[in-house]
Amino acid sequence: MKLTAPLAHLLLAFLFLVSACSSTQTERIDAETGTDVAADKILIVYLSRTKNTKAVAEMIQKNVGGKLVAIELEKPYPENYQATVAQVASENQSGYLPPLKTKIDSIGQYDVVFVGFPTWGMQLPPPMKSFLKQYDLSGKTIIPFNTNGGYGIGSTFETVRQLCPNSKILEGYSTRGGLERDGQLLMIKDEKARQTQDEIKQWLEKLKMI
Repeated sequence: MKLTAPLAHLLLAFLFLVSACSSTQTERIDAETGTDVAADKILIVYLSRTKNTKAVAEMIQKNVGGKLVAIELEKPYPENYQATVAQVASENQSGYLPPLKTKIDSIGQYDVVFVGFPTWGMQLPPPMKSFLKQYDLSGKTIIPFNTNGGYGIGSTFETVRQLCPNSKILEGYSTRGGLERDGQLLMIKDEKARQTQDEIKQWLEKLKMI
């Protein structure tokens, strides 16, 4: 059937309207679910001594993708636990920020930055303070995650907020990890790992990251 010019124009206008509405609805749904954050715009930075924070970081990456980066120091902490505790306490007291071996190129390309760390002395570890001070995270969405020996997050999340005054800080995640003092190292394994995976998925869904 051959359409007259006015009828053809009306049909084209109708199809354009439907397409526009569908596109707008899709964009709105993407914005609501967070799926509009491309994987290559996500950075997952973590500090891990007993590999518990590393385990959480890898679970996050499994859900959202992104680039995974471990924080390493130019001069690593001593292997001896008590020596490390003493050094960290001294750094916290003096405000010393240990130089990082880790370098991140083009950090401006990331929109979302997950930052993961253990609780050390109820505070944010000095190497993570170094990272947050070294890089300009203004305008980015920061999502903290934490492992601890059972004493909680301490002042860690609040310090992240203080060091990123021009960033959007989302609700963090925390779970029980190792307690090196008592010889408990990698604890996020087996049943604990499965439980942690479920918690992380629920947390990320709540944040609308997945």
